[in-house]
Amino acid sequence: MTTTRFAPSPTGHIHVGNLRTALMNYLIARKAGGTFILRLDDTDRERSKQEYADGIQRDLEWLGLTWDRIERQSDRLDRYGEMAQELRASGRLYEVFETPTELDLKRKKQLNMGRPPVYDRAGLKLSAEDKDRLRAEGRAGYWRFLLDQERIEWTDGILGGISIDAASVSDPVLIRADGQVLYTFASSVDDADMGVTHIVRGADHVTNTATQIQIIRALGSEPPAFAHHSLLTGAQGEELSKRLGTLSIKDLRENGVAPEALLSLMARLGSSQPVELKTSLDELAEGFELSQFGASPTKFDAEDLWPLTREANQALPFDRVRARIDALGVPADLAERFWRVASQNITRLDDLAGWWDIFSQGAEPQIDPEDADFIAQAMTLLPPPPYSDATWGEFTNAVKQATGRKGKGLFMPLRKALTGQAHGPDMSDVMPLLQVVRARG
Repeated sequence: MTTTRFAPSPTGHIHVGNLRTALMNYLIARKAGGTFILRLDDTDRERSKQEYADGIQRDLEWLGLTWDRIERQSDRLDRYGEMAQELRASGRLYEVFETPTELDLKRKKQLNMGRPPVYDRAGLKLSAEDKDRLRAEGRAGYWRFLLDQERIEWTDGILGGISIDAASVSDPVLIRADGQVLYTFASSVDDADMGVTHIVRGADHVTNTATQIQIIRALGSEPPAFAHHSLLTGAQGEELSKRLGTLSIKDLRENGVAPEALLSLMARLGSSQPVELKTSLDELAEGFELSQFGASPTKFDAEDLWPLTREANQALPFDRVRARIDALGVPADLAERFWRVASQNITRLDDLAGWWDIFSQGAEPQIDPEDADFIAQAMTLLPPPPYSDATWGEFTNAVKQATGRKGKGLFMPLRKALTGQAHGPDMSDVMPLLQVVRARG
């Protein structure tokens, strides 16, 4: 069975880059009728917060990316300890003691000699007496995985054939001196134990993938199929990573972006398929193919979300917005008409409040100086509310007869006087909703 996972660290709010990863893994599982796991990679005890774990789940639920099961790495520490002991016993995990300063000096020396800055495996040469002496000096040991120095190869679902020489990569640190299990190891154990079959993540993880393939095999399992999507840039190709904090799913939701808009954009961004609004995840899954995504950096412009949001919101059925309209105080007998009239003139659902303010409290009239006398005369011909579907036609005919105006010179000044807007819904539909006309003075 196809099994995928989304494995965020609960150290902050998830952003559009994280969403791209989550959505791709979700759609692979959805399309295959498989399992989608939400795994909270929370081994960093200092930075992981429950409020962020809750926020991640809230964001995914808002988008409809429901998981089949949830796992927490903090619940699996004993399992990591068990597997670490197996790797020690097999000689694949070895203890080292270099300080960051010492490692930095080694790297600089290697670079000056024209060599790649790869860890020299000095820890393998330490005797038990050497280790005791270092501990007596106050040093704490940490643990590296011994890579087989051979080429690590796989067929990437997006990038194609990948081949990395393990001799060009430092043996990764898997366990810190304070005992914290690092991502590279915990993730490998989890993916093996949980039967993960497919992993999609950012192209910045390619080297991690190479080492994790060896770790998973050392644990006695076969690695999953990997794919690495391109990284996002800004609209002008600028680095996006520094702005991701302002592009959190939480902020986009609070700013009124429609979930369907966000999903539709992120599911096709960087692929050969056009971005089109899809109103269900089943629709997105049906057309989703990893092979249609490219390796080049992908431009993301948050402004592209607004036309899709407008389209998504304008297509919503009344039942989906009834509670929101009731909360505005729209009378029950006008609620459905209000939605029909206002919906085609909004981008965000929050924009509905402005239209109800216009209808219920009256708009601040917009009257050009040259139209002031015309509007004053016209308003004497408008009876007080309530109005009907026929009111606009009867009113404008009366004004036309009295003033001789016609066409745009008739209709536009009246619209601006009654709604304060140069554009908007058909005035025949607007009039029955008007509760107050401030242009009457």
